[in-house]
Amino acid sequence: MQIEIKINQFITKSVARMKNNLKKFIKIMLITTTMSAIGFTLKAQNQSPVSTHGQLKVTDGQLVDKNNVPPQLRGISLSWSIWGGRKYYNPKVVNWLAKDFKISLLRVSMAVEPDSGYLKDPAGQEKLVTTVVDAAIKKGLYVLIDWHDHHANNNLEQSKAFFAKMAKRYHGIPNVIYEVFNEPEKIEWPVVKAYAEAVITEIRKYDQQNIIVVGSPSWDQDVDVAAKDPITGQHNIVYSFHFYASQPSHQEGLMAKADEAIRLKLPLFVTEWGVGEADGDGVFDLEKNAKWMNWMERNKLSWANWNITDKKETTAILMPGANINGNWTEKELTPAGQYIKTQLNKLN
Repeated sequence: MQIEIKINQFITKSVARMKNNLKKFIKIMLITTTMSAIGFTLKAQNQSPVSTHGQLKVTDGQLVDKNNVPPQLRGISLSWSIWGGRKYYNPKVVNWLAKDFKISLLRVSMAVEPDSGYLKDPAGQEKLVTTVVDAAIKKGLYVLIDWHDHHANNNLEQSKAFFAKMAKRYHGIPNVIYEVFNEPEKIEWPVVKAYAEAVITEIRKYDQQNIIVVGSPSWDQDVDVAAKDPITGQHNIVYSFHFYASQPSHQEGLMAKADEAIRLKLPLFVTEWGVGEADGDGVFDLEKNAKWMNWMERNKLSWANWNITDKKETTAILMPGANINGNWTEKELTPAGQYIKTQLNKLN
């Protein structure tokens, strides 16, 4: 009888220990799972484009990141910082583009010559630009500060003053890229080159490392001409190349000019391209867009699509009246907006 009682007591104690150990095991597993989830979330938050790629540089004719591989940044250009595009120059839009469109690059297109542009309102334009640049930096995005001018060579002193301020403000911050001449019109390359060299010299007084983008004649199409006489004695310089995917004259011939520049080891950056035609409107040819998209992927080129504005225009991302603070529904996106959002989510 005593033996039976002792056996029962032993079994009871053993079961109790097992239950207690099981409770401890479950508690440990719950803690471990929770910590893993927190760690994953923190890791995801820290994996911004800039934390991934770091300080950009140019090596052997190509834009590369801290790991010496092409970062292939992909994103969107804000529209002119005046007219209908101005209302989208706010941090909420930047945050939404980072979250919903998954951009790694934002282009800030500061108007220069038109009314309300930089020449008429430098303080207002600087405040507008720095507000969205600071928001992009906070989100870990790369951001192009674009002197959106077709005649920048006529506004050299104003350009130098502006970029000196930007370089003083943003030196040492790897997010920032300076685009010193949006689209030179039919201006000879020696003139564009001399302008760029003067602005580069001004920027380098304060920022010795960040990438500087130089334009080329004929609305950033004559990159083959620039490739035969590139800027020398400077580092971390790239050249903008623009195209509109459905424009009849922006097909094999224009692609061949860029291919020649790449062959000559001119580092290219597609700071602007649109799904439609060169006037911003026209047809939206999916086949031609796919051809250009494949070309950029094949050459590992970074790009910014034109543009965040709400108007009835082929290359506009937003439908008229779209929320000025982001949070856009599918109905608020144009066909271009839906296409670009899909591409960015897939590729980034």
